[in-house]
This record gives sequence, structure tokens and C-alpha cells, in this order.
Amino acid sequence: MTNILIIEDDREINRLIESTLISEGYSCDCAFDGKEGADRIEEKTYDLVLLDLMLPQISGYELLDYIVSMGTPVIIISAMGQVKDRIRGLKKGADDYLSKPFQIGELVARVETVLRRTTQVKDKVTIGDVTVDPVSRQVFKKGKPVDLTVKEFDLLLELIHNKNVALSRARLYEKVWEEEYTGETRTLDSHIQRLRKKLDWNDRIVTVFRIGYRLEVHQ
Repeated sequence: MTNILIIEDDREINRLIESTLISEGYSCDCAFDGKEGADRIEEKTYDLVLLDLMLPQISGYELLDYIVSMGTPVIIISAMGQVKDRIRGLKKGADDYLSKPFQIGELVARVETVLRRTTQVKDKVTIGDVTVDPVSRQVFKKGKPVDLTVKEFDLLLELIHNKNVALSRARLYEKVWEEEYTGETRTLDSHIQRLRKKLDWNDRIVTVFRIGYRLEVHQ
């Protein structure tokens, strides 16, 4: 069973998240301050941590460094929802960032997405005649290597990890380039065009009008 740790000092929010995830079939533990969260992480291995940033005793950012160093995926859930806070959290290694207040259904969807992505991150992914190895950061098409830049590869992984999901330009840019998206689309769009050309994925990487892009993968 998937084990999730919820580190949130607001007991009402903590229990709401816990009851919702348990009803979805997850096993949950709760911590209500940073020290208790750190203690639980030392005692047990978790598949995912849901982390508030404004915590008593040990701050969420300090705890984030510790969790990431252990290789455990993290979704930040915080009232600190400004762009600079999201970017700081993502740069420190968080897998996703959800601002309060949030819809509980969105939280469940993000939990599912991160777990799906992180549990497959070490496995090779084959889509059509393209194979991607996240560990060696190599890409092959029909058995022949494809030369991608660092950002092209990171962008490809983000699309693969969220296949069949419409991703906004802002989310893609902030995740891959780790800086604030100001509305300038040329950099992201040019990288998308190069990926389409190098992988011959004109029909797979679809432009979603007024939103961004979606990688279409039909099993």
C-alpha cells in the first residue's frame, strides 16, 4: 500500500486530507509540526510527503531540504502562494506546489500524478518507436540515439510524466526553467518545435489552444 505523510499544523486541514486520501485507498500518517514530521520520516519510509511551509519548530523549507535529500517525493501545500514561493519550492526539489485554499479533488489528482511520475522515474519509457531512459538521460528513436539539450530532455520528461494531460505554458516553463513565467512564449515554443522535429512527434505533442501542450499517448 502507498504510504503518505501529511505534515500540516492546521489540524482540521490535516484530518480532511487524511480522511480523503484514506478513502482513496492510501495509507496516511499525520504530523502537526516540523519536528514531528522529521521524526516520522526517520522512523518510516514514505512514498510521498504533503508538506506545509509555515510550521512550528522546524520550518517547511528546512524540512523540504531534508526530505528531498532522502529521495522522497514532496507536494508543498501552502498559503504562501506567490510565484516566488512556488519557484523557490520547486527549485529546492518539490515535485509540485498547491496553494491554499485548494479543492480537495485537485489535491487527489496531484497526488495521483506525482505518484505515477515518481514511481516510474527510474524505468525506461517507450512511446511508439521512441525510448527514453530517465537515469542515463538518453533518448533513442528506432534504436538510434537522439541528441537532446538539457532543457529539451527535461521538457520531454515533464510531458511524458503527465501524458494525455493538458499542461499550461506557465507550468511547463516554471518547472523546466525554474524561473517565473512572464508570458513570453518564444523559448518554450521553440523547444517544443525542436522536440517535435527530432522525435517526429508533430502528431503526438499537441498544441492546446490558449493553454499549452499535451503529449498524446494511446495505449
